[in-house]
Amino acid sequence: MSVNIAAGGDAPAGLDLADYLRVVRVYWKAIVAFTLLATLTAFGWTVLQPKIYSSDSSGIVVTPGSDNVSLSLAGDSLAKAKVKNYESVAKSRLVADRVIASLELNTTADALLGTISVKVPLDTAEIRVTAQSPDPATAQRVADAWVNGLAAQVEAIETATPETTTPDAGTSSNAPAATPAPASAVRILPLGKAVLPTSPVSPNVKLTLALGALIGLALGVAYALVRRHLDRRIRNAAEIERLFEVPVIGTLPVDHRLDGKSTILEAGTFAQLHELGGSGAMAEALRELRTNLSFLDVDQPPRIIVVTSSMQAEGKSTVTANLAVTMAAAGENVVVVDGDLRRPTLVDVFNLVPGVGVTDVLTGTAELDDVLQPWGALPNLSVLGSGRIPPNPSELLGSRAMKNMLNALAENATVLIDAPPLLPVTDAAVLSRVADGAIVVIRTGKTTQEQLGQSLGNLQKVKGRILGAVLNYVPTKGTDAYSYYGTYTSAPEAADAPEYAHPETERAAHWDTQADEVLEPLSAGRRVRN
Repeated sequence: MSVNIAAGGDAPAGLDLADYLRVVRVYWKAIVAFTLLATLTAFGWTVLQPKIYSSDSSGIVVTPGSDNVSLSLAGDSLAKAKVKNYESVAKSRLVADRVIASLELNTTADALLGTISVKVPLDTAEIRVTAQSPDPATAQRVADAWVNGLAAQVEAIETATPETTTPDAGTSSNAPAATPAPASAVRILPLGKAVLPTSPVSPNVKLTLALGALIGLALGVAYALVRRHLDRRIRNAAEIERLFEVPVIGTLPVDHRLDGKSTILEAGTFAQLHELGGSGAMAEALRELRTNLSFLDVDQPPRIIVVTSSMQAEGKSTVTANLAVTMAAAGENVVVVDGDLRRPTLVDVFNLVPGVGVTDVLTGTAELDDVLQPWGALPNLSVLGSGRIPPNPSELLGSRAMKNMLNALAENATVLIDAPPLLPVTDAAVLSRVADGAIVVIRTGKTTQEQLGQSLGNLQKVKGRILGAVLNYVPTKGTDAYSYYGTYTSAPEAADAPEYAHPETERAAHWDTQADEVLEPLSAGRRVRN
């Protein structure tokens, strides 16, 4: 199997709409928190800001009228030309000083100019003045006074003449006297009084809150994307298949009844297990894993399977034991081998005699039939413990004697090997060379992409066959929750069917009944912590 190992260390090339929606669903609480915090901050800012009121006043540039159409058009063009020059006059200190003097304001011309804005609408002779102040009455008075001050300043400009000089002594007394100042041809007329403002224009509470919410939403989404990029933990099967091109052959949900001590199965007879029944999400997930495993290679089904993980405490021993019982309940002959010669656990899981097992057979101190222990609840399930802990586990597991022993067991049964994790030691990689394939158990929300990529790389280096991955501890609630639709029962009339059938059919039905009803101890038991 070709495995894309390099993909595990790099981020995806891009995100599609489904990825963005998944990010929002996973981190929606953080996004909402950022949005609320930014909105509240914006509201607090508006409360602290002083209220500013605005009032508008307008004036229009006029010229002496005439009944002549040509003169009227010329006057209108003159007014529109003049108003552009008067816009700069309206922003001058001269007008500000006139307003300060008329209203007796205690301020400076520059400070007052900072509260005034002047605008000339396009292609008109109108000039608009907007005054702002914390006091609405002051804004109204300043707007009106500014238009009047501008009108006075314009009149002074239009009527201004060069300063006349006094005649010299030698000048003839018959010289003509200075001409009087001409009347203004252009003037500004106010267009009514400014309106007293009733509501502040600043701060704009609605706009500020909308901007705060928008900024908070953007920060929340950015935070979620950064968290997604930095959070390399594996959370769903699609992620495994997309990044590593490894099929996910099973997903096992969280079952808190499996939490606790190292024992996961209750000892007892097959009849007792038969009476307990086997329904629920965990039992159905195990049956699905058993079915998927049987379809991996129909022509040459794997007989020796290594079950391993990247690190400790990912549930590989629990998966091994549960899968073995599920397969045995379906009528298969199964042998479970404890291949962890450093920290063996399966003997405690199945509550069997400790101290004898793999190492005794490999060193020739015991025969295989003498140390192979059948499990009382299912006679077609046997367990081979690890035996005494050796000083050289890797050498023993990779020896020819180990290969011959596994081949002997696989003649009449499917062999499941509970192997150590792949990253701390090389034992599992060594075992994968003598096995037909390996299953890698992944703990949801704990195993990282880098860990899984390195684990698969270790198997690929020794040319081990990767059968697939099992996603363990899948949550039953949330975005990537395990989906379980309950029990699909038979029709009521099936119970009234006539009692005759072919012997092979009866035997198949017998095993199917055992498979469906023997799995309850798996869910009612307790999980092994590796």
